[in-house]
Amino acid sequence: MSEQDKGFESLASYQHSLRLLKASYKLAQSLPVYEKYNLADQIRRASLSVLLNIAEGYGRFHYLDRIRFFYFARGSLTEVLSAFIAANSLGYVDEEQLSWVRETEMEAEKSLNGYIAFIRKQQQGGSEYGNKYVREQESEYHISLQTDDLDPEPSPDF
Repeated sequence: MSEQDKGFESLASYQHSLRLLKASYKLAQSLPVYEKYNLADQIRRASLSVLLNIAEGYGRFHYLDRIRFFYFARGSLTEVLSAFIAANSLGYVDEEQLSWVRETEMEAEKSLNGYIAFIRKQQQGGSEYGNKYVREQESEYHISLQTDDLDPEPSPDF
């Protein structure tokens, strides 16, 4: 398979994010058992979200729809970085590891921003479907709140 046939897999942002995913899973595996459903779960989900949103955005036709998924990926990238910062502050990751994550996240974000600019310039699908974001029809929700069900005692300050 040639480099051109790989699609989203050949994107620099995807490659950087794949390295972050591997580091995230290694960290999650090394965390204490009591972090299994907290930090470990969150960092795995955030790092996987980056890859999946890049792939999904790549597969969309309209440029604004594509960009929307790349924005989700960018948000998840910063979430991964934040999880590593938290892991560092809790003593699970050393400064050298955090520095590598910061650099890799920055490269992934930079390449993703460049790809977003490229997609925006192309405006694929704009002539066929216009230049408005593609959105699903919004549902209307109604919530009734009965005040006598509310707890009158305030929560303690932590």
